[in-house]
Amino acid sequence: MDPLQRETLLRACRQLACHDWSDAEITELVAPRHGIITGFQDLLTQQDALRALDLGTLPPAEGVRAKVRDDE
Repeated sequence: MDPLQRETLLRACRQLACHDWSDAEITELVAPRHGIITGFQDLLTQQDALRALDLGTLPPAEGVRAKVRDDE
């Protein structure tokens, strides 16, 4: 996957014009400075890693049990 570029987001905003994004919002997605949200690039990278997982190696969700506290 190529690193996210500001121009990529600007093109997407023009193509999917459902919300007017400010320059500051676009910049924050590409290179977050406020630390409030995960950078968009980080999110894309994490999603890419999840897509690479072989789901056939994971147990069914019904087989996953929460740890019970000792005092229960």
